[in-house]
Amino acid sequence: MAHEDESEPAGSSTPADSAYGESRWPMAAAVLATMILTVLLPDRLRLAPAWVLPTIEGLLLLALVAADPGRISRRSRALRAVSVLLISVLATSAVWSTIKLIDDMVHGGPETSSASALLQAGGSVYACTVLAFSLLYFELDGGGAAARDHSMPASPDLAFPQQLSPELNAGLWRPRYIDYLYLGLTNSMAFSPTDVMPLVPWAKIIMGVQSVISLLILGLVVARAVNVLV
Repeated sequence: MAHEDESEPAGSSTPADSAYGESRWPMAAAVLATMILTVLLPDRLRLAPAWVLPTIEGLLLLALVAADPGRISRRSRALRAVSVLLISVLATSAVWSTIKLIDDMVHGGPETSSASALLQAGGSVYACTVLAFSLLYFELDGGGAAARDHSMPASPDLAFPQQLSPELNAGLWRPRYIDYLYLGLTNSMAFSPTDVMPLVPWAKIIMGVQSVISLLILGLVVARAVNVLV
């Protein structure tokens, strides 16, 4: 089905285009890091053979970079669908690895007999979840980076401190990927919102799910590693 490009006519320019365009490379680097971590996981903790998911994710990432290189500014339903699909694959893989890791710790998998192997596997799964959820926030907040580049919604999905403090001139500010990475990291460590408040149902659900996953990973991995050492 042909898609309808929502970008502005050629030659037009807005202040948002020149001032706020989100660079593609931080997001791409996060995807690549997740792919590498997935390959390094033990076979039992991967959703598919080592080459399958990185190949799919790499092809989807290449499609995004080729269609909208440099800065994320082109609003297109097709690109949006590809981006959502890519991040959904990453998130599904991370959640699957978490479930398998917890199952192995409960029932005694091969990587749970050694504290070093368990900490390495647990650290990789934890890092994958942080990156995957940061990309979820990045893609879903305000309709995605391209939509945020053109205009911020009047009522945000995720309220950053800059948007809650009028003296910080929030109208001239846009969240970048690093803001969502920080959100993903702090939410996974504090198990609750820190400086970013979820204001809509999807944000509350995803942040809640990430908190539960992080609590299970950190709590069970540390407890099991201490038990093995003792």
